[in-house]
Amino acid sequence: MIRDDLHLRAPGNWLNDPNGFIYYKGEYHLFYQHFPYAPRWGTMHWGHAVSPDLVHWKHLGVALFPTKDYDQNGVFSGTALEADGALRLYYSAVRYLQTDGEDIHLAAGDRFETSQALVTSPDGRHFDNWGDKRQVLPVLTDPALGDRKDTRDPRVWRDGRGYCMLLGSTRDGTGRVLFYRSGDGLRWTYANQFASPALGRILECPDLFPLGEGWLFLGSPMWSTDDGLTYPHQAMYARADFDPETCRLSLNGPMTFLDWGLDLYAPQTALDREGRRVFIGWMRMPGPVDDAPDGRGPWNGMMSLPRLVERRGDRVCFPVHPNAAAAFRRPAADLSPLAEYRPVRVRTALREGEALDLGGYRVSLEGGRIIGDRSRVFDGPAGHRLTAATPALGEGGCDLDIFLDPHLVEIFVNGGQYVLSHVVHGLGAGLAGPRCDLSTL
Repeated sequence: MIRDDLHLRAPGNWLNDPNGFIYYKGEYHLFYQHFPYAPRWGTMHWGHAVSPDLVHWKHLGVALFPTKDYDQNGVFSGTALEADGALRLYYSAVRYLQTDGEDIHLAAGDRFETSQALVTSPDGRHFDNWGDKRQVLPVLTDPALGDRKDTRDPRVWRDGRGYCMLLGSTRDGTGRVLFYRSGDGLRWTYANQFASPALGRILECPDLFPLGEGWLFLGSPMWSTDDGLTYPHQAMYARADFDPETCRLSLNGPMTFLDWGLDLYAPQTALDREGRRVFIGWMRMPGPVDDAPDGRGPWNGMMSLPRLVERRGDRVCFPVHPNAAAAFRRPAADLSPLAEYRPVRVRTALREGEALDLGGYRVSLEGGRIIGDRSRVFDGPAGHRLTAATPALGEGGCDLDIFLDPHLVEIFVNGGQYVLSHVVHGLGAGLAGPRCDLSTL
C-alpha cells in the first residue's frame, strides 16, 4: 500500500483538486480528483487517502467512479459532511453531450452538462457506487441562475437552519456563487447568489466559513490573472459578510492570492482535531515525473502542506500546521535527504539584499519583498512563471520557514504572513547564504 510523508502525491498517474477533506471517526480523510489510467487529466474518479495527523498519509485506492447516466463522464470535485454518523460525499456529476472521437475521456467541443450528486458511506471506508448514489440537484436549465455546464464543486455545511450548499458558476462571462438551502441535505431549494468580476469569468471551488467576527470567502476564479502566462486561474480569498438566513454575501475587500507562487489551486478547508480551520491545496505540476523510490510509476500532481487559517488583527495569515512543523525532529547537515525523498525544513532570517540558494532555488529579500526564483530548477514548457514575489513586508528583515520536497518549495514568511510555493523539477544538496537551521523527518 502506497504511503506518503508530509505531501500527498499521486499514487501513480494523475491527481488534482482536494475533495472531501474532513476529520471523521478519529482520522483525516482527503479525497482527490484522480485519473487512474495515465499521468494526465481525464475521466475523473475520487482517490482516497487517510492520515492520523495530516503528515503521514496512506492511500486507500479509488473511492468514487462513474456508474450513472448523470456522472458517466466524471465524478468532479465536492466536499464531505458527517450526518448521523455516516459520511456524505457531495460531488459534481458530469455527462458529456458528445465524446471526442479520438479520446473518450474528453468532451467534443468542451460540451457537457453538470448536476450535483451524493454518495453516503456508513464508515468512510466503503462506498457503493451503484446503490448509494443519488442526484440531489439536476442540471440547471434556467440561465438566470447559472450555467448548465460550468456550475460545480458543491461546498456543504450544516447549521441551525439545516444545510447550506455553495456552488461555483458563471453567467454572461462573470463568475458567481450560488446558494441552496435544505432541511435534510437531500432536497434542495435555491436561496440566493452573488456575482462579481472579482470572481473571474467562472468561479470554481467556493468555500465560506466564520473567521473572527466575520466570514472568509475562498474561491478559485478562472482567468483572474489573464496575462498570457500559464495558470490564469488562481486560488484567492477575501473577508466577507454573510447572512445565513438569506444567504446574502458581500465581500469586504479585494480578492487576494492565497499563495504568492501562483502554483496552488482549488484549496479546501476543514476543521482539525482541535477545531482549528486548516486548508490543503493542489500544487499544479507542468508534467509527469517518474523518480519516486517506491516505484509508483509516472505520477503528476501533489498536495500542499496543511496550513492554518488565522486572523491576526486585520490580517489573515496562513501558517504551516503545527503537526507538520513538529514532524521535523532530526538535524540535517545539508539537503541530501531530498535524494531519498525525505523532506527538509530550513529556518533562517533574511535582511534586505540577502539571498539564499537552496539546491539551485534562490530566495532573496529585495525591495522589501521575498522573491522566489526557480529558473535553474524548473524544466516546464515556456509560459510558466519562473519568479514570484510577495507584497512588500515593510522595513527590516524577515523570518523564513521553508519546507523542501524534491518537487516542491514552500516558503512561509513571518509565520504565515505570506506564503510562496513553487513546483520544481529537483533540488541539489548545495546550500549557500545566511546561517540556517536544517532538519528532516
